[in-house]
Amino acid sequence: MDSNIWTALITSITVLGSAQAFRYYERRAVHKERDEDFIRHDCKDRIAKLEALLEDAKDEKEEMRSLILKLTAEVAELRTKVEFLTTENVKLTKVSK
Repeated sequence: MDSNIWTALITSITVLGSAQAFRYYERRAVHKERDEDFIRHDCKDRIAKLEALLEDAKDEKEEMRSLILKLTAEVAELRTKVEFLTTENVKLTKVSK
């Protein structure tokens, strides 16, 4: 009879322990899934922000490229004017002497 009591006691402890273990692993799996979801959403948010920044940088680059082309054209125009004025100045200096 003592053997039956010990067997019943060990069996009940094992059942209770395995139920607690099952709950522990179940909670652990839920927390792990929540963490993965959080990381996934965080990565999506970061990717969206980086894409927006990349798009802004692309637009700014295009604006700068246009500005550089405009300024290059103005410099070329000013060079031509300076050359013309320099030659005119030399002519006028020769004529006035």
